[in-house]
Amino acid sequence: MHFLDQAKIYVKSGAGGPGAVSFRREKFVEFGGPDGGDGGKGGDIVFEAVPGLNTLIDFRYTQHFRAPRGKGGAGSNRTGAGGNDLVIRVPVGTQILADDDGRSLITDLTSEGQRVVLLKGGLGGRGNASYKSSTNRAPRQHQTGEPGEEMWVWLRLKLLADVGLVGLPNAGKSTFLNSVSNAAAKVGDYPFTTLRPQLGVVRHKGREFVLADIPGLIEGAAEGAGVGDRFLGHVERTRLLLHLIDASSENPVESWRVVRGEIDSYGAGLSGKPEAIALTKVDLLDGKQRAKIVKALEKATGEPVFAVSAPIEEGLEPLLDAVIERLGTADEDREAAAAEGSWSPL
Repeated sequence: MHFLDQAKIYVKSGAGGPGAVSFRREKFVEFGGPDGGDGGKGGDIVFEAVPGLNTLIDFRYTQHFRAPRGKGGAGSNRTGAGGNDLVIRVPVGTQILADDDGRSLITDLTSEGQRVVLLKGGLGGRGNASYKSSTNRAPRQHQTGEPGEEMWVWLRLKLLADVGLVGLPNAGKSTFLNSVSNAAAKVGDYPFTTLRPQLGVVRHKGREFVLADIPGLIEGAAEGAGVGDRFLGHVERTRLLLHLIDASSENPVESWRVVRGEIDSYGAGLSGKPEAIALTKVDLLDGKQRAKIVKALEKATGEPVFAVSAPIEEGLEPLLDAVIERLGTADEDREAAAAEGSWSPL
């Protein structure tokens, strides 16, 4: 399935049905009174977060959504049927933003089954029966029904995962994801192999967590270079960043600094997330080279650096142990922040 993480769509709720103009017509009743019923309410536009979806690709081909209008009222004081609500199903993690600037958040669908009424249908018009009075016994007034509401909105999908893989292109993220999870990410020895986010479930020592691999970052990603700002958006909701650095790169320390700079520049709480650091492709180095790079990275980052080689599964177990431990710490920090009222799910 193709991945699409944003789409612009038009939505319109249903108009209310018109009220009826009608008079009783019965045998032996010469002057039947008004009996026109009210129109039905128009359908609402409703968004629902559902499981099993992880892309907005369907909205590339269908961009206009209109709820049905209410039915008109009828004689014998019959109210018109209401228009059915139009339920638009989206992946969990979808944000709905106003089209005016594409930044104004209307709602955020972060849990399975969550529903939100974005636009309410118009109310049905009054039939002539409701206009009857002591001075107007045969009214012909009626209402046509309220119009529906309409707007253009942006849908943006931000993946929900526990751990987000970050790193420069060709840092070995897809290979790592495939080695430790049930994912089947595309792998190749050239930059930008991953062109869309991938998700995998990791099971390790009785624990389970969701790992997200986003396309490799380049310098300027936080400002949108290489649509990197959209890619960074997918790790906003993660609890831990796992930063992979290519041991065969020209300057591994500088590789870490470039990605770290983009994370800090992006904002949205990314810079404050806990980070684990792994040096990948260490099978390409001898022991002396490996130790030298690990020491340089630990000095620059102030963090322990795990040396791993995903294809031969070297060093994966201690790294996964550390990830699980840090996820537990991240949960404790989040609970403490929530108790203080400072934590936000965004």
